[in-house]
Amino acid sequence: MTGNDSNHPRTVLLGAQAGAIVLPVCDHYSGVEVRMRKSLQLQAEMADEFGACVFDVTLDCEDGAPVGGEADHAALVVALALLAGSRARVAVRVHPVDHPAFEQDIAIIAGKAGSRLSHIMVPKVESPADVDLAVKALASAGAAHLPIHVLIESPAAVHRAFEIAAHPRVQSLSFGLMDFVSAHGGAIPSAAMGTDSGAISGGLGQFSHPLVVRAKLEISSACHAHGKVPSHGVVTEFSDVAAMKAAAGRASRELGFTRMWSIHPAQIRPILEAFAPGEREINTAAGILLAAAQAGWAPISYEKALHDRASYRYFWQLLERAHQTGRPLPTEVQVWFQAPAP
Repeated sequence: MTGNDSNHPRTVLLGAQAGAIVLPVCDHYSGVEVRMRKSLQLQAEMADEFGACVFDVTLDCEDGAPVGGEADHAALVVALALLAGSRARVAVRVHPVDHPAFEQDIAIIAGKAGSRLSHIMVPKVESPADVDLAVKALASAGAAHLPIHVLIESPAAVHRAFEIAAHPRVQSLSFGLMDFVSAHGGAIPSAAMGTDSGAISGGLGQFSHPLVVRAKLEISSACHAHGKVPSHGVVTEFSDVAAMKAAAGRASRELGFTRMWSIHPAQIRPILEAFAPGEREINTAAGILLAAAQAGWAPISYEKALHDRASYRYFWQLLERAHQTGRPLPTEVQVWFQAPAP
């Protein structure tokens, strides 16, 4: 039973959602040449280790390009994207749509490397109209096929999250914590830019300040309502592994995010671990789905509990997440993740 089999769980269980967006759970950002090169090398090494590309590399023009050197940086990004291996997933964050370099970014990057990119990230999106501008620019560059990821960074953008998520070209929404806090003009204290463990004594961090948590929930909910991928933003305490793991765990388990940014190589594996199902969960999911397949996907009893297609769908998505995070899968279900023969 291969990926295109009509009895494949993805086809049987997801139905109209069979084309649901599945992305690696980690999105790693870098904008300086040496770090961009190291990020792509690390991606290739970990793809060999896990047998799948377990994180995206997003090459950054917004924060990476020096003022006045935007065209040169865009050309560098193109060269790096074209050098990436066949299994690589490389994206680019361009400048905002109202920045003088935006159209130049799209023309150079999407125009020359669009066939090798997984998506384009557009920062500081305020409304669906901004997405429309990106769609138009991509079409002009001959890259109308490229999915668009957007970064929500202001209170007004959070207010329009459901409208933005509904846009057919949008694949994922990310939360821009730092700009969101700054946009409140001091009404949210700086402690909310950090994790709760790193907050100033008595302060509220990004997982406890009500306005920040509300914004995250709005973005997550908007994505789930429209079948898009909610991506949690940065944790700046990259040297604090415990804080990183705790933050990734809360983003995944409490707030419904299915993807998270990394801004340092040390953050990648903690994100993968936090978003990955546990071994017991994986084995249970595999057992239930194998028994369901044997029953022609009719309701079954498994370990004294009843299951039907609603629970089958959940356990299939759990196995997909395990695969995305490089977790070992029971031999019997590995066939579901093998590419069909050419």
